[in-house]
Amino acid sequence: MTQISLLTTDRVGGIIFNAIEGETVSYNGTDYLYKGAADTKVEYDEASDTTKYTAKLRVGMKFSDGEPVTADDIIFTYYTYLDPSYVGSTTLSSYDIIGLKDYQTQTTSEVFDKYAAMAAAILAAGPDHVWASTDTWTEEQQVDFWTRFKSAWTADVQSIVDYVNANYMDAYGEAIMGMTPDVILANDGLKIAFGMALWGFAEVDPATGLTTGGTTGKTWDLVTTFPTIEDYYNEAYAKYAGDLAAYGEIEPVDAPLDLLGNVNSGFIGLWGPQDEAMGGAGVPNIAGIVKVDDYTVEVTVKGFSAPAVYSILGINVTPLHYYGDLAKYDYANNKFGFDYGDLSKQESLSATPMGAGAYKFVKYDNRVVYFAANELYYRGCPKIAEIQFKETASAEVASSVQTGTSDAGEMTGSRSRFDEVASYNTNGEITGDVITTSKVDNLGYGYIGINADNVKVGDDPASDASKNLRKGLATVLAAHREVAINSYYGEAANVINYPISNTSWAAPQPTDDDYQVAFSVDVAGNPIYTAEMTPEEKYAAAEAAALGFFEAAGFTVADGKLTAAPEGAKLSYEVIVPGDGTGDHPAFAVLTGAQASLANIGMELKINDPADTNILWDSLDAGTQELWTAAWGSTIDPDMYQVYHSSGVVGEGGSDSNHYHIRDAELDQLIVDARKSDDQNYRKATYKQALDIIMDWAVEVPNYQRQNCIIFSTQRIKIDTLTPDITTFWGWLNDIELVEMN
Repeated sequence: MTQISLLTTDRVGGIIFNAIEGETVSYNGTDYLYKGAADTKVEYDEASDTTKYTAKLRVGMKFSDGEPVTADDIIFTYYTYLDPSYVGSTTLSSYDIIGLKDYQTQTTSEVFDKYAAMAAAILAAGPDHVWASTDTWTEEQQVDFWTRFKSAWTADVQSIVDYVNANYMDAYGEAIMGMTPDVILANDGLKIAFGMALWGFAEVDPATGLTTGGTTGKTWDLVTTFPTIEDYYNEAYAKYAGDLAAYGEIEPVDAPLDLLGNVNSGFIGLWGPQDEAMGGAGVPNIAGIVKVDDYTVEVTVKGFSAPAVYSILGINVTPLHYYGDLAKYDYANNKFGFDYGDLSKQESLSATPMGAGAYKFVKYDNRVVYFAANELYYRGCPKIAEIQFKETASAEVASSVQTGTSDAGEMTGSRSRFDEVASYNTNGEITGDVITTSKVDNLGYGYIGINADNVKVGDDPASDASKNLRKGLATVLAAHREVAINSYYGEAANVINYPISNTSWAAPQPTDDDYQVAFSVDVAGNPIYTAEMTPEEKYAAAEAAALGFFEAAGFTVADGKLTAAPEGAKLSYEVIVPGDGTGDHPAFAVLTGAQASLANIGMELKINDPADTNILWDSLDAGTQELWTAAWGSTIDPDMYQVYHSSGVVGEGGSDSNHYHIRDAELDQLIVDARKSDDQNYRKATYKQALDIIMDWAVEVPNYQRQNCIIFSTQRIKIDTLTPDITTFWGWLNDIELVEMN
């Protein structure tokens, strides 16, 4: 509402490069003219293997307070996002912008490597190493490293104590400790003991209170002696034999955390800039970010990545004079509006945003955000003078529009909510004389996941036997999708057959020659179903096909049932569903149906529906789950690197976002090849090959593509002033300045 973006995209997410003059693009047979705040350009230089991203602002734009929008505001925005102290959702730092690492560490690459090696050497020497003049580091550096090391580890075990006492005291406090929560919470030592016990670092005898460290064997009676946070650190250190990296992969509340990496970064950040090779000057700027003129900025990165444009140029242009300090801005002298490492002013204003968007922020009060029209908006002053956004439960949105409490609202579509909206219109439809409904596919999809490392035969998750085991489970799960999803969502969702959002241009379509319903062929490659089958007949056919997969995986089958599992496999697996302990989840009926079908052939599927959904997320982060169900949020670009590339397998030092634990060299290469190309036809064909590999691994059962709904009061809003052809990538707020009230 308050910001403008450098990047302009159309109704399918395509980039409008010439946004100042505008480009006309057809959608559903209608031509639309798209204009934006800046022209953008992407240029790859093969000789240097670098890509230059250029943004040229429209001249004459102003922020809502009347100050002009210039390249200095872009520079300030980039340096804020890329400051090492920035904490937020942008992924800019993940791209190899030339000079970025040097700037963030205030060292050259050579000096960075020198002190990274020094930190590794100090770590290898151990905390008990007695410094000697022959060491390649100073005694002060050694003390600093181990102080940081212990501080980081101690702070993390303290966060565990805080988390456990805040979230699990009522449920487990008395059972574990033998005393009431009030008593425990009144004593720091008891709180630490509870945190250690619940996290598996100590055992408490609830009858006597005697607490014993799980590794050191140290005891506390919880009457005269209590564990301290240093005791917790000592237990954790002993359990992991001083391996902070291994600890960080498993134990932190938000595991995995690169705790050792943070220690090293802090060490390098302190000592690297002091190296004589730096001349006491540090690194003054990010070499790859250049102000060309008063309205143009260039960003140069190493290599080429197709999705990068959406992050590098997809930033909002934030006002330097508001969020920064003009006295600290001098581009020519490497001053960027704030002190390096200090974003306190930006952070202090995050609750009172200001920009050059269609509306000005007025206030937030009692769960309502108040906006006023920005008369200086470059696309014209909005027709509606004031707008309020009110926090409302999704279940109350339709009734609030019907009663006049609100004029519009967004809600998750479901059968019951569509029925409610239709009941308010005299025509019995979801669009009528009281409410007008717009439905668009959600940018993301629901799925059932299978961890290849935990659901396998023998020791090889990539073997044919392991794949057949997972295909047996996936075949039964897939068979129960249609009835379950229709029952939960009605017209608000569709079953999907590939692990990609239907909103993506890369998604296979039913009209494609090689399109296939997910897990619809048996172990011999023959179709399992016929068009005439009833749901019950399909379930029976799926059970028979699953038996074939299980038998091929090495299971023993007798009289139509599994009687024994091969080494490494089991006759019972658990699936975690985040249904709040009540089964309120679109996949729950899929799982209960599959549970019954699998039981018919001798396989147990245990459904774990925890009241605390953190149990699911914690197990995903620890890599301990077998099967689970959740939903992905997607991006405009269908880049698969983060989710499926081998480098992202949890616990292996990468992004820790590959929860399927799929490791496939061919898949990795396809993902990288698609990333490096700007030919959409080539990318789509390449992604189709990648999707087929994922399905062959059977680590994911695509489940549903749900719809988001925006409803409007037909009586109070001039419906014909709403932006036409609302899509996943083109929301109703895109032309908010044109909307009028009756």
